[in-house]
Amino acid sequence: MEYRYIGKSGLRVTPICLGTMTFGTAADKKESFRIMDKAYDMGINFFDTAELYPVPPSKKYAGLTEEIVGEWLQTKPRDSIIMASKVAGAANGWFVPPIRHGLTAIDRFHITKALEDTLKRLKTDYIDLYQIHWPDMSVPIEESLYVLDELVKQGKIRYLGTSNDSAYGLTKANETSKFKNLARFQSIQNNFSMLNRRFLDEIATVCSKEDISLLPYSPLAGGVLTGKYNQKIYPPNARFAKYLNDPNPRVQNQAKRFVNDKTISSVEKYLKIAKEYGVNLTTLATAWSMQFEFIASTIIGASSAEQLDDTLAGLDYKIDNELMQKLDAVHSDILYPMG
Repeated sequence: MEYRYIGKSGLRVTPICLGTMTFGTAADKKESFRIMDKAYDMGINFFDTAELYPVPPSKKYAGLTEEIVGEWLQTKPRDSIIMASKVAGAANGWFVPPIRHGLTAIDRFHITKALEDTLKRLKTDYIDLYQIHWPDMSVPIEESLYVLDELVKQGKIRYLGTSNDSAYGLTKANETSKFKNLARFQSIQNNFSMLNRRFLDEIATVCSKEDISLLPYSPLAGGVLTGKYNQKIYPPNARFAKYLNDPNPRVQNQAKRFVNDKTISSVEKYLKIAKEYGVNLTTLATAWSMQFEFIASTIIGASSAEQLDDTLAGLDYKIDNELMQKLDAVHSDILYPMG
């Protein structure tokens, strides 16, 4: 198994990380254990969760995923696993988290409270990588970093990361850490796939120049790159099939961002290329997301253990220059299909 380091940290991780956002809803506890056992047995040492999981977030289930992961974690040597989790982002952004009465912020109280609860649910005394789920537009970044730095010094967190941030936000945080001599963000977790290449426009340069690793999530674009939405009838349990019928307009808009004429046309072209090369598109899309030097580990997800077969196959699939050029040509032909 190949290993990579996250940023300038001592975290040595596998090129694939198992995301857990389905655990507790789409996958019950028994199936979640099967998924984690299979990934671990295949050599995966990096697992990612969040205090808000499972998704879609709800007051009823928030924290359930961490409880499931925490119970499973007791069956393995703790130091054989790099465990990542996240504090929910601020309620002043695009979404109000259904926890702590919808008053979340990236300040001393919420960071401390979130970490304490996460440690209890995960049944561990430290988190290897603790991340901000999305930025806080009100609390100054230095305030957030001072608190996180204290928790690193206390040994409750090994390293820090951020998520769903911009080139400006990442640069501001990084420069603040330098100036104030505080623990810095070693990683950023953003959406990145063959259908969503926005990260390459600006943030990739920050990561490359500053040795900050991308941990891309949704390498299959929410399942769109499996090709299942290119069928005339969507699978009834498919996430966006449900989202398109959701009464919440925000949820509907999210589905339309992932499933639209441009994404479907792009996938049709990618399916033809995959067939030409004799590879499953799921495997190809996963392998593509690991091709860039600023990426430490690609976050995959599953609602059944069997779904891991095609994504984990991406570990051994190599994309040559000719194939990469053909994949890039699809993007050139249909620019930014997810907007």
